[in-house]
Amino acid sequence: MSITEKILNLLNSHKISYEKTEHEPVISSQDAARIRGTDLSMGAKALVFFADNKPLLIVVPGDKKVDTNKFKKQFKIEDLRMPSQDELITVAGVERGGVPPFGSVLGLKTYCDKKIKEKDKIVFNAGSKTVSILMNAKDYILVENPILGDFSQTT
Repeated sequence: MSITEKILNLLNSHKISYEKTEHEPVISSQDAARIRGTDLSMGAKALVFFADNKPLLIVVPGDKKVDTNKFKKQFKIEDLRMPSQDELITVAGVERGGVPPFGSVLGLKTYCDKKIKEKDKIVFNAGSKTVSILMNAKDYILVENPILGDFSQTT
């Protein structure tokens, strides 16, 4: 089963309302917002990191970036780094541009900036560079139950 199918099954099993769209391949949050016709701030940017050599998922709004120093301080982490493309595929099973904000589907602990919780709707790539899902942010928080923190900064 593909990651996209796993996410759809997860949402359907919780009876969550969402809109799925297919589009040309995107890699960056800016490209995705342009193709989707949505505001960059609606994006749920999902990034895999290695925190003290353990992979995890960090989610921030599409118009923000991870403040790595704040994240490390908040969660008492010594070393925080992004994986290589090969490491990303090995750990998460997806390429850059396709990482969904559901670490639970990837076998990763999910950390989410609290600004996502304040949104009405979020949109994200669903395990593919060509498939996006639009859903209520509160439903995302309910289903994924991420560890919330304050670690995003303006890009």
